[in-house]
Amino acid sequence: MEGQHSERPHSRTSSDRTSSAMSHNPRNSSHVSTTMKDPARMTKALEDCAHRDRPVQPTTILLCKSKSSQAALVPKDHKVFMEEAYNAAICYKMLRDVSSSDSLHLKYIIKKIKKMAQGSPNLVMETIHDYLKNNPEISNRHKFRLFQVLETVIGASDFLEETWERHFLQLALENMTKSTELEDMYQDAASNVLVAICRHSWQVVAQHLETEFLTGVFPHRSRLYVMGVLASREELLNEEDRAHWEHLLAQMAVKSVQFLNTDVWSKELLWTLTKPSRTQQEQPLEKAFLFTYYGLILQAEENSTTVRTHLCGLLQTSHQWPKQREGIALTVGLAAARHLDDVWAVLDQFGRSTPIKWSLHSSSPKVHGQNSEDPRWKWASSTLLLAYGQMAAKAKIYVLPWVDNILARMIFYFRYSSWDETLKQSFLTAVLMLVGAISRSEGAHSYEFSQTSELLESLMVLLEKEPQESLCSTSRQQTFRIISSLCKLRPPIDMDRKSRLLSTCLRSVFALPQLDTLEKHTCLFLEPPNIQVQTLHRQTMEALDHMLQTFLTQNPTADELHSLLSHMYIWLASEKAHERQRAVHSCVILLKCLNQDGCLGTQEDFKRMGQLVGVLGILCQDPDSATQHSSLEGVGHLYQLLTNQKEDISLVEWQTSKELPRPSSDAASLWSSGDPPTPQETASLKDRFFQLGSSQAIKVIMRHLTMEELTDLIWTVINSLGSTSPFHVQAAAQLLLSAIQEHGAKLLTVGSMGQAIYHHLCTISIPQAKKRALQAITLLARNHTPELVAAFLDFSITLDRHAFRMWRALGAEQPVSHLVLAVLLAWLQERPLPTGASDISPHPKEKTYLRSLAAMNTLHELQFAREFKMAMREAYPKLLLTLLTQVHYVLELSLPSESQPEQRAQEATTPSPQSTSLEALKSLLSTTGHWRDFAHLELQGAWKHFASIHTYAQGVGLLARAMVENHCKQIKAVLSHLLPSLQSQQERERKAAILIFTEFLYSPALLEVLSKQAALTMLLQGLRDASLEVRVFSLQGLGNILFHQEKGSLLRGQLPSFLSGFFQNSEPVVVGIMGTVSKVLHRLGMQGAGAQALSVAINARSFFDDEHDMIRAAAMALFGDLVATMVGRELSGLRTHVYQSMVPLLLHLKDQCPAVATQAKFAFYRCAVLLCWQLRHTLFCTLAWEHGVSTRHFLWTCLMTHSQEEFSIHLAQALSYLHSRHHRIKTWAALFIGYTICYHPQAVSQMVNDVDIKLLLCTFEELKKNSEPGIQEFATRLLSFLGKVQARPQK
Repeated sequence: MEGQHSERPHSRTSSDRTSSAMSHNPRNSSHVSTTMKDPARMTKALEDCAHRDRPVQPTTILLCKSKSSQAALVPKDHKVFMEEAYNAAICYKMLRDVSSSDSLHLKYIIKKIKKMAQGSPNLVMETIHDYLKNNPEISNRHKFRLFQVLETVIGASDFLEETWERHFLQLALENMTKSTELEDMYQDAASNVLVAICRHSWQVVAQHLETEFLTGVFPHRSRLYVMGVLASREELLNEEDRAHWEHLLAQMAVKSVQFLNTDVWSKELLWTLTKPSRTQQEQPLEKAFLFTYYGLILQAEENSTTVRTHLCGLLQTSHQWPKQREGIALTVGLAAARHLDDVWAVLDQFGRSTPIKWSLHSSSPKVHGQNSEDPRWKWASSTLLLAYGQMAAKAKIYVLPWVDNILARMIFYFRYSSWDETLKQSFLTAVLMLVGAISRSEGAHSYEFSQTSELLESLMVLLEKEPQESLCSTSRQQTFRIISSLCKLRPPIDMDRKSRLLSTCLRSVFALPQLDTLEKHTCLFLEPPNIQVQTLHRQTMEALDHMLQTFLTQNPTADELHSLLSHMYIWLASEKAHERQRAVHSCVILLKCLNQDGCLGTQEDFKRMGQLVGVLGILCQDPDSATQHSSLEGVGHLYQLLTNQKEDISLVEWQTSKELPRPSSDAASLWSSGDPPTPQETASLKDRFFQLGSSQAIKVIMRHLTMEELTDLIWTVINSLGSTSPFHVQAAAQLLLSAIQEHGAKLLTVGSMGQAIYHHLCTISIPQAKKRALQAITLLARNHTPELVAAFLDFSITLDRHAFRMWRALGAEQPVSHLVLAVLLAWLQERPLPTGASDISPHPKEKTYLRSLAAMNTLHELQFAREFKMAMREAYPKLLLTLLTQVHYVLELSLPSESQPEQRAQEATTPSPQSTSLEALKSLLSTTGHWRDFAHLELQGAWKHFASIHTYAQGVGLLARAMVENHCKQIKAVLSHLLPSLQSQQERERKAAILIFTEFLYSPALLEVLSKQAALTMLLQGLRDASLEVRVFSLQGLGNILFHQEKGSLLRGQLPSFLSGFFQNSEPVVVGIMGTVSKVLHRLGMQGAGAQALSVAINARSFFDDEHDMIRAAAMALFGDLVATMVGRELSGLRTHVYQSMVPLLLHLKDQCPAVATQAKFAFYRCAVLLCWQLRHTLFCTLAWEHGVSTRHFLWTCLMTHSQEEFSIHLAQALSYLHSRHHRIKTWAALFIGYTICYHPQAVSQMVNDVDIKLLLCTFEELKKNSEPGIQEFATRLLSFLGKVQARPQK
């Protein structure tokens, strides 16, 4: 050092001289040491010094030239001198202060010195040099910090003079091997000065290091450290210097081969490599370099035995720490670059060794005394994985023949080693190195790799084991990069494996929790990883997107695109917003890539375009704004894809595009032109498409879809109606309605669509979505009514409420409702007999049979729908005949007339066809305003006749007779439909028609439609009918009084004889005669019984209380028939008998005999009709279905309101029935009297005598014991009243 100083005796600046003078003058030195502790005092000292020297100081100061500049001496004025002196003093003080500064202040000092060095690097370096030289007694810690300052200053300098380079190089070399109490820290600080010099002149440093490495003595740790820094920090050397450095390193390795056979050097090498580090998780730079250097030496070694020996020895060291495993693998890989066979043999031998077997799942039971969890060997298989990866990476062009073997070993160790994060990461790193080596090999595409499928299976296992609730590693993105590389190799991935692979990859990323949740989970770890979750998530998504794009670019077909998208659809329909957001983002990235790269050729027709439009259209209504925006962007890319595939835009498309919004007035001329757009104009239209709202954009893009694509879109939104996500259902319903509004008329598979909508309608809970789905059905019905009716019948065998709403929507518009009804009637008339139960093969008529029954069920339900009310009324004649025929058809099916208990229980939930056909007939009468006809059949229990094919004719006759008796206004219309039915090919239709026709002969409306001769002709034709029953009914019709007027007087003449027969002793005879009289009254038709009517009434009434049940029933039935014939005629004396019969009929409603009660109801109702009572519909309903005290009170009210003049007669009749032997009639009579007492107490008290009162008291005492609480209370109140009446004094 002294020699160096002697070469430049005048090289110091004025500041140097000042500092030197101060240091050699004891007084000045003391003064400086005192003032340096205080900056203010230091400044004042400098000023004092300058003041004292001013008289003797020359006007100029000559500075010696610098060797770096070789400049001439130049004068400096006093101001510059003082500034430099001041800066030197400040720097000097800061260098002294670093010894006692804390870490924060140290950083501040270093920052200040660095800033000073940027302006005056030589001044700072010389000050540091002089400080070190003039203060040799400073502590090692102080010197350690000065090294840190020096490293910073040299690193911040743009240029390092050769003088300083030599000084500080020597300073670093002297101190980097020095042992101090700071140990490695001190050496590393000195070494870093050497590294800083490398920035300016690395060759000089490398020359010194090379000399030290090739002495034959194992290099000192600090020299390995410097080499490690040079190897690891890319920024230290530029690209050209880096290449020279690597060449130099290779030469050093070649020269160091001789040391492999030196026992001391080799042991020192192995000891250094295996020496535990301060922090095992971070490998020291010197050790990292040494692994590389060792590998280069083995690579240069010619002797295979030596290579194998050293590698075996290295593999026998501990594999506990991750950096150690990576280093071992790197050494092995570098050796494989030249000794591939030897490395393979060593790894194979090591893989068969006992420690490795202990770490595998499939190994035999562990040898006694051996610890299978020895940390030195626990992760040895991870080292092997990394070694195989490095082997492939370093072998370069020679690796291709070895790929399958290497992959097989990797997969084996991955599958059969104990699973943990270490194994997983080692496997991924190794495979990445392998696929990287393959991708860099030019001949890779000429090879077929047999192990890629097994590798993909292992990658799927790895992804499935990834924690689904957290994202704290790069494992996923590494896996995706591997898959991206593998899909470029031969053979291509088979479809099944690719499908499972895509599902696994998408689930691994899309199913992750949302970002904030991921960040929270990361914070919950005991040792939270040092990662940015948001960045890691973004990188993982990018890796996944790149993988999907690679799949498409490797196989640019429409089928491949559909395969990729089909795996995303389940995530696009997810209930979780963040999953949809991720999926739609990936989908849009894929579509964007498709448009930008143009990898999908124009000849490729993406037939599932409609499905994608539907999915994105639904997501355009997503509540999440990010998903909504991405979806709209995806629709825009789809629009671009469509327009790119269709090179020529048709005039229709141009006119459609004119509807797009005009963003500026400057483009007005573009829209005003009527010519087709130019390519530039087309590009402008595409840009404007992105300005549309979601609903308008979807409408525009739908116009570009083919029919197949449009159908696919509609099916997509229909299927989305079944989603469990509320927004998804709402958006799907809206898009469905929009699509059908625009294109519903030209759709083809409408029937299947209608069925699908029905199945999803059952699960829709959102009223607005359900309403829109039903509106879509209404719109479809305008053009596809027959198809929809046929389709709806398939789910209408049992009609639930959802199916009913579908039918209502189908007929929501009046013209369509008439058409729906017509189609249903057509299906109802398709009545094939079903196939036998033993016939296993499907019968072509079976579906028709089921649809016929479904049409019957549907017609029954639609009679109660307001949408079909008008259509039902207008179609009443046709419906009546069709349903009557349907009843007969169902009876022909040979279904059991009497079901077993279990069958009856089933019918309670699912009505049988027989009951449904009858209920449909009933509801037709009751819902279309023909309740009077319905009442006639209901009150006389005539519906039972429709339960058997043997009594079917009687039931039809009674229905037609009711229509005649009630003067139904539809008789003429029914007759007009009867005439074609009489000519029908179906016997059941002719049978129903002739039955109705023969009854209509008694109606005066018949002759308004047909002449008597025409009617006679039709009956004569019926005699020639193939059906015996039709011939019989036609023959009966020919005997009608319409054609034989003289029969009236003959029949009336026979009535007295019949009446005298009522008094026969035989009950059957009397019942038969009464029935004959009823038939006579019916045969007389419009002529009536005349004067004989009064005699019939008197005789019939006399048997109302006969002891024989059947006689009572027959008498009441006869009386009712008589009353029916008198409607509209002069009653004269018959009115009194009618009034006098009302109380007996009313009381016999509670007759013990059901037949008597039924006939009493019907006769009572007929009398009410004859007497023109009001509220007849309510009266009918009460008689037919109501029971209880309120019913009795209503009937009493009706009677007493309409017959006040007969009050006394009714009361007397009721009192007489208190003597009845029938308990129920007696009770009803008592209640009748009780009501009369309550409402007319004064009149009753005047009419009853003591005997009557006693009778009433006894009766009501009995009623107090009645089981009904209401009757008990009623009787108690009446007893109290009667007691008061009885106690009243007699006048």
